[in-house]
Amino acid sequence: MQYDDNLEIKKAQVHITVEIIEYVPNSVVIKTILKKSTGNISVMSFDAGEGLWERKIPFDAFVQVIEGVAEMVIDNVTHQVATGQSIVIPAHSPHHLNPVGRFKLVLTIIKSGYEN
Repeated sequence: MQYDDNLEIKKAQVHITVEIIEYVPNSVVIKTILKKSTGNISVMSFDAGEGLWERKIPFDAFVQVIEGVAEMVIDNVTHQVATGQSIVIPAHSPHHLNPVGRFKLVLTIIKSGYEN
């Protein structure tokens, strides 16, 4: 996984969401849009053949697909998500992501309310 060195994108400036991040061969790239103590908003790109292994996080996460198609598996239930669609991953739920080709998403994580 690669992280963009800039902590946040420029504020008070119009952005074309799908252009905030580029694809990198054989990589998953993450760029931070906003990073706060109560949550983060990031944009991610997945090159063809890349994905995310199963994981759990202690916070709700909102996934917005901005380019491509992927299989999102949450609590062993498979959901196909495509450009323009979104899904909420509940806190503490096992999940993983299998893109179908290249794929981009916006990930919003809200940390408040799940201190345990």
